[in-house]
Amino acid sequence: MRSSAPPVLLSVVCAAVLSGAVVFGAVPSTGAGASVGSGASVGTATDSGRVEARWVWPTGSRVVERAWEAPSSDYAAGHRGLDVPAVLGSPASAVDDGTVAFAGAVGGRTVVTIDHGDGLVSTLDSVTPLVAAGDEVVQGAPVGRVSVGHCPESAPCLHLGARVDGRYVDPMAYLPPAEWPVLLPESAWPG
Repeated sequence: MRSSAPPVLLSVVCAAVLSGAVVFGAVPSTGAGASVGSGASVGTATDSGRVEARWVWPTGSRVVERAWEAPSSDYAAGHRGLDVPAVLGSPASAVDDGTVAFAGAVGGRTVVTIDHGDGLVSTLDSVTPLVAAGDEVVQGAPVGRVSVGHCPESAPCLHLGARVDGRYVDPMAYLPPAEWPVLLPESAWPG
């Protein structure tokens, strides 16, 4: 039996299921995008039917060093976000417009949390904040500098987390596709 669901919604649902970001009972938004949770739009449909992400990568790098690992329960082990390699001291930018909900230390690490509305929140960990709670930020604006904390000094990274209505979800659903390494034949390597 064929589904009558539009291909855009179906692809968003499939991506959400594969990433563990599905919230059962979610209702699609009335606009061109699809929803995860209660109204947090993932992206908008293009003429080709592909979904465009609404967030930007916080460091400019689109490489994922460590991906999302869904926990088995709210309090179980997992990796509630993704790690993007970054140089210590480099800028970390707001992934979307919003209001800074928190900027400071949590558990010995400094983080910046931005409320994007409709229950969607992003967290950048570990960063030295350049903003304060209550500040309005625009997508791409620097909100902190990458620091040691989530990742060690020997392999620095920026940890990007996403929550919808207080529950962690895979941030990849909101980002443009990651750049994956391309394996070249040995003859193509320089030197």
